[in-house]
Amino acid sequence: MAVWQVQDAKSRLSEVIEEAHSEGPQIITKHGTERAVLLSIADYRALTAHKPDLREYLLGGPKVDSFEVKRERDTGRKIRL
Repeated sequence: MAVWQVQDAKSRLSEVIEEAHSEGPQIITKHGTERAVLLSIADYRALTAHKPDLREYLLGGPKVDSFEVKRERDTGRKIRL
């Protein structure tokens, strides 16, 4: 991934867009700190293609059909009240 300072990215925006299209994501920094990523539309669509709804997300977890809890028959100690 190429790294661009924000002022360079602003002045050479067409080049940054072409690089994102041909080379992949482009990181944009401000004062040496990563602040943004420019993606090609194809990369963006691949990331956002499948967003499960809440029901799908909750039902998509591990299956526990044969889940069994073993409990001890011990009722604890006797106390005097």
